[in-house]
Amino acid sequence: MSEHETSPRPSRRQFLQTSTGALVGGSLAASLGMARSVHAAGSDILKVGLIGCGGRGNGAAVNAMNAEDNVRLTAMADVFPDRLADARKVLQGQLQGKYTVDDDHAFHGFDAYKKVIDSGVDVVLLCEPPHFRPAHLRAAIEAGKHVFCEKPVAVDATGVRSVLETTEMARQKDLSIVSGLCWRYDYGVKETIKRIQDGAIGDITGIQENYLTGTLWHRGRQPEWSEMEYQMRNWYYFTWLSGDHIVEQHIHSLDKALWLMGDKTPASCFGLGGRQVRTDPKFGHIYDHFAVCYEWPNGVRTFSYTRQMAGCYGDVDDYVFGSKGQAKILKNEVNGAEKWRFTGEKPSMYDLEHKALFAGIRSGKHINNGTYMCYSTLMAIMGREACYTGQNITWEQALESKQDLSPKAYEWGNIETPQVAMPGTGKLA
Repeated sequence: MSEHETSPRPSRRQFLQTSTGALVGGSLAASLGMARSVHAAGSDILKVGLIGCGGRGNGAAVNAMNAEDNVRLTAMADVFPDRLADARKVLQGQLQGKYTVDDDHAFHGFDAYKKVIDSGVDVVLLCEPPHFRPAHLRAAIEAGKHVFCEKPVAVDATGVRSVLETTEMARQKDLSIVSGLCWRYDYGVKETIKRIQDGAIGDITGIQENYLTGTLWHRGRQPEWSEMEYQMRNWYYFTWLSGDHIVEQHIHSLDKALWLMGDKTPASCFGLGGRQVRTDPKFGHIYDHFAVCYEWPNGVRTFSYTRQMAGCYGDVDDYVFGSKGQAKILKNEVNGAEKWRFTGEKPSMYDLEHKALFAGIRSGKHINNGTYMCYSTLMAIMGREACYTGQNITWEQALESKQDLSPKAYEWGNIETPQVAMPGTGKLA
């Protein structure tokens, strides 16, 4: 198992179920000798390419450049030329000499990601809307690039299965995949969870995950935009692009529950949710609240709550209940036989992700977070579908689902606006 990979690999049965072809056959076998030893000396420049130039993309580029001295941002891509231009201005000012993106290495359009990957970069930052990550990750790993991949890694089970395959490809090609599930790299959270797993509160008997926040951005609509452009500029409000906020945002909470449970997957879940306040058609078709109960094979349950509404009680933390005490993960507190609170240093976990990525590349001890980032993503998707359908959904049903939210074509023009899901009227595909 690679350094920093805390999750088990999928079983052979699971992997074969998720395979869409002879992935581990000829083309992959031919590439197994391509282990990346470049930069092992630690004295040369790592070239970094950014795909997705929104706020998170700009932030990831800054974090990557903060991580060490011998890195440069050399290529950028976004589907929209204006977003690309704005990001270039911002990053040039922030990164100074570490920004070396010339006009020939700034790309826009649906195929711009390919041009970044082919531009001579060593590392790719995937910060585009979640729908596109399975295809972009596959292209980067096939091309022999190390990857920082933001969360979530997909919006449907078809995408998750693709990323599981790509994760195995990266493992066999000895390439790094570092996940944007950033709490896994936070010193205080890591130490708190370690103490819980070492028995500080006895056996875990239950977990409560709260992600209760306010509303988010909306970019409006311009008369010259097609429906495809409108949806992509307001990608958060369309499940095919974001996965809905239980997948895009609440995945951080669900990932910590998975981590606490030793990265063993839940057996099933049921839930309720809806669209009570954010009802204007401009908000697409996503929900504004979810409540999901996940049950593990050993009977432990996680009660998961997420809401995006203005003017309401807010709380973001993870509450762990044990046979001998309780803990709060983000507050870094354990109240067991002895009370403990983390008092160590707290560097930016966003910088730490990239420090780990670059250190692994230079040392040859490559990191592969792929399995747990897939499991957390699927956990969020199964919770969404339990609420959308009103059904109890098992892990196997979620993993084997044929759901594919992809549009018919990636082109500017008309695109269907999905209806708001009504529980009790459908089932998981």
